Amino acid sequence: MAHHRLLDAVELLAEFGYRGVAVTIDHHALPPDEPGTPDQLDRLRTQLQRHRMRTVIETGVRFLLDPNVKHEPTLVSPSGDARRRRVDFYRHTIDCAARLGADCVSIWSGVLRDGATRDEAVERLRHGLADVLGYADQQDVTLGFEPEPGMFIDTLARFEELLGAIDHPRLGLTLDVGHVHCQCEGSLGGQIRRWADRLVNVHLDDARRGRHEHLMLGEGEIDFTEVFAALTDARYAGGVYVELSRHSHIAPEAARRAMEYCRPWIEP
Repeated sequence: MAHHRLLDAVELLAEFGYRGVAVTIDHHALPPDEPGTPDQLDRLRTQLQRHRMRTVIETGVRFLLDPNVKHEPTLVSPSGDARRRRVDFYRHTIDCAARLGADCVSIWSGVLRDGATRDEAVERLRHGLADVLGYADQQDVTLGFEPEPGMFIDTLARFEELLGAIDHPRLGLTLDVGHVHCQCEGSLGGQIRRWADRLVNVHLDDARRGRHEHLMLGEGEIDFTEVFAALTDARYAGGVYVELSRHSHIAPEAARRAMEYCRPWIEP
């Protein structure tokens, strides 16, 4: 719902029957270093409490930190100063999450754009994550790390390798079912059950093998009966959020359709 005011978007989602909202920090939604952000944050907190909605903070904003390059800077950017800007941004999102009582802050590695070796990139990421995790621990906030196609940490296997370099009780997993499917990472149900103890955030979108494209639920190849059964088996108690980043131009219709599609699995 990128083209809606933040509070209007939450109000609509509550009307449609949603009981949670994933908030991506952006120019118009809790931006850092803006005088109106504390008031917006307080109003959002009151609104979420009124509607009994849970929330997570998402950080996949495209051009907030760099108007020229999508998603930059990141924790694997070549410049130490650039990586520090990403760390400072993550600190802001953690502050927002703490104020809202959010389940987690969802983050990712970023794209490796220079000629760094894998070991060098892992060290950049490890160093930045250590800083962010330390701050998250102080604020009693959990992080959900999302493997993202095309980024340095792109698969669950790469995430497992990352845990070998830095593990922390605050470092959880954000699992996007479409990412697992499009990258042919094995059974969705099996992966959900395997990562049950680490899972803190789930993104729902449909997908086809070999294509990283977030499709409306029911328009791809994913068996959502398998997904919801696995989440039940895993005793997952966090939020499940529909992520349709290319549907903001029809956001109300997309939100209604997604809710109707999910009703067989979320209502007794």
